[in-house]
Amino acid sequence: MFGHVCADMSTPPDRDTIAAIATPSGVGGIGIVRISGPRVPEIAHALLDRLPEPRFALFSRFRSTDGVALDEGLALYFPAPHSFTGEHVLELHGHGGPVVVDILLQEVLAQGVRMARPGEFSERAFLNGKLDLAQAEAVADLIESASAEAARAAMRSLEGAFSQRISIINEQLIELRLHIEATLDFPEEGIDLLADNNLASRAREITIQIDSLRAVTRQGQLLHDGMTVVLAGPPNAGKSSLLNALAQNDSAIVSPIPGTTRDVLRERIQIDGLPLHVLDTAGLRETSNAIESEGVRRAHEAMQRADRVLLVIDDSEIEGTDARTLLYRLPDSARITLIRNKIDRSGRLPGAVETKSDVPEFGISAQNGEGLDALRRHLKECMGYQTAGEGTFSARRRHLDAIERARSHVETALVQLETRRPELAAEELRQAQRALGEITGEFSSDDLLGRIFSSFCIGK
Repeated sequence: MFGHVCADMSTPPDRDTIAAIATPSGVGGIGIVRISGPRVPEIAHALLDRLPEPRFALFSRFRSTDGVALDEGLALYFPAPHSFTGEHVLELHGHGGPVVVDILLQEVLAQGVRMARPGEFSERAFLNGKLDLAQAEAVADLIESASAEAARAAMRSLEGAFSQRISIINEQLIELRLHIEATLDFPEEGIDLLADNNLASRAREITIQIDSLRAVTRQGQLLHDGMTVVLAGPPNAGKSSLLNALAQNDSAIVSPIPGTTRDVLRERIQIDGLPLHVLDTAGLRETSNAIESEGVRRAHEAMQRADRVLLVIDDSEIEGTDARTLLYRLPDSARITLIRNKIDRSGRLPGAVETKSDVPEFGISAQNGEGLDALRRHLKECMGYQTAGEGTFSARRRHLDAIERARSHVETALVQLETRRPELAAEELRQAQRALGEITGEFSSDDLLGRIFSSFCIGK
């Protein structure tokens, strides 16, 4: 009754033996070449004169086909299926100089091994059933973690916490479909399950479970994607000083000369584990200077893409800045916070400013740090971010989109149940199950898999 469709699982994965450098480029103590595929035992004999004992480190010299020693180090052999990819895997741990590691890789490739594509090791792990898609993505998230909270969340996803939540809801969907489809498959039995309000109650309970999953997934997605904040405003308002204060280092040049910032400066920081991509932009003003004018254009472009725009003005100016005029020139006011900087000169109290406007205002001093804690709390609230807890796992925008679609299908199924249309309710539940299956890879297009794994680093 319930078909299991897994993307590309009907087609066996590419059986070429692949290799790549699995350590970052540059000089280091250790450089690792990773090899995966059916020809690994043959390659091991060619390079090491033997096949290492499974899962035991073997000290060896790595030699070319003509017997020349290329390097020496440790060799680790993982026979299929007990390896990361599910295939035979050989890792050569040599010295970490980029030249010597590349020489070793080239020798491996000369044996008829193919260079791995980005993410191909993880892709093979997925296709061979070693990881589901959410776990495979967690591998990349763990590597790219920008905070300790993000790393812990990625590890929970890698251990299967996210997938388990999906599996529980999918089981509930399947059970509900079984009961509903009984009214379609055995009408002669006179089973009138639709008259049982328990079915609608179970559909509502599934909706509650999805809502709970959506809330946790939202936090995980924020840990992964972070928040883009653009600092905008007139020249000399203190945007660069605010960037330095938030980053707690001198990332931007601070000068009393108007127009010092001509291009967009980017700094990555974090607030309680939430990654912030902070962009400092050129001062907003009319100018005949071509370079500064281009900076203003780029500032407006950055504001269009931002999650939050901090409009910074100098609160100490006697004449004052016409903030309302500036606001009219900026995008969607729902994404703007007015920052009254330099309160150490104006005498304004730090923190939130009482105002009748829909645009929130904060008094701060980028120079001495007054009001910055309140601003940090405000930025977290804008994104609905809560400090990552033990139940948080790493997630991505596509996961959240899939959960939203699943919820919509269950809501529609509930309506169909209440109006006695079981065949439509069953189809909506099937679509909800399919949407959730996209997260773990049970239902995924080849195109989606290509986009996901191509974003991984080579060697992983």
